[in-house]
Amino acid sequence: MDTSRKIIHIDMDAFYASVEQRDHPEFRGKPLIIGGDPNKRGVVSTCSYEARKFGVHSAMPTRQAVKLCPNGIFIHGNMAHYVEVSGQIREIFSRYTDLIEPLSLDEAYLDVTENKKGMKSATLIARDIQQTIYRELGLTASAGVSFNKFIAKIASDYHKPAGITVVSPEEAEAFLERIPVTKFYGVGKVTAEKLHRLGIENGADLKKWSEWDLIRELHKQGYHLYRHVRGRSNNIVNPHRDRKSVGKETTFEFNVLDERVLEQNLMIFAKKVEERLTKLQKHGKTVVLKLRYSDFTTITKRLTLNEYIHDAQQIYQAAALLLRESYTGKESIRLIGLTVTNLKPVHFENLRLEGL
Repeated sequence: MDTSRKIIHIDMDAFYASVEQRDHPEFRGKPLIIGGDPNKRGVVSTCSYEARKFGVHSAMPTRQAVKLCPNGIFIHGNMAHYVEVSGQIREIFSRYTDLIEPLSLDEAYLDVTENKKGMKSATLIARDIQQTIYRELGLTASAGVSFNKFIAKIASDYHKPAGITVVSPEEAEAFLERIPVTKFYGVGKVTAEKLHRLGIENGADLKKWSEWDLIRELHKQGYHLYRHVRGRSNNIVNPHRDRKSVGKETTFEFNVLDERVLEQNLMIFAKKVEERLTKLQKHGKTVVLKLRYSDFTTITKRLTLNEYIHDAQQIYQAAALLLRESYTGKESIRLIGLTVTNLKPVHFENLRLEGL
């Protein structure tokens, strides 16, 4: 395991909402919610920390957000402006290193093992980046510093907003033992529920399990979790990383026969895929449906469209068509997935985060 790298993960704090509060003094200190129309089937894209105190969070239906925060300020947002500000942040990163791997408009990995400033301390570099972003752009960022990407990303979320968390190789395992399993990369709602049923609440609980037992219970994910909780990850910061597809899947707690349940999950996935595509500034032409039956037989069906799309409703319609063509309703489903592939960049100058 290579512990010599110096990796920083920078995560902007409530990025879209913070940009709006910076630019519009009337929004400061108030619960600001960016997303679709609350009177329609919109989705929250992000919200200010004032709104989060009411339980509002990204990907939540805006109708639910209104119930939780009736006095919230709802706006559609300005994606073109957020892209512009993201570019300004990226330019600041480039003053320190060329090894930058963006994950979205508001977060990125930086490898500063060798850096343009000649600074030996990654911690000092992270603080300097935070201060520069605040001084020049009036925005705050949180930072995680460690020897690999996995730990740096977890660390950046540890003290928000405007925090910095440093995890050295000597501290890594103790740090990971304290982390709830829900914070581990790849652990979604279904996996978290299964881990909790197994008595695994945090890294310390996870570490007690053997590699074989984790693989038996969680398959490939068990293999990765066994290594992650021990700080084993040598994935490099890749400045040329190009996302080939965006998707979402879930394994049901109980096998499903009801086609309506499958369709509901596809709609949820389509909204999340749209949000991710927007952040990546991409759209796709091929929609892929994945079904795994109760006997573990897995099928994938794909539909390549005449035009590129990123809209959740269009993605859902293509996925629902594939479902109707593929699913007979006679065999129960244990997993369903939706992916959009065949991606290419798109400019969203005129995009508004409208309700669906």
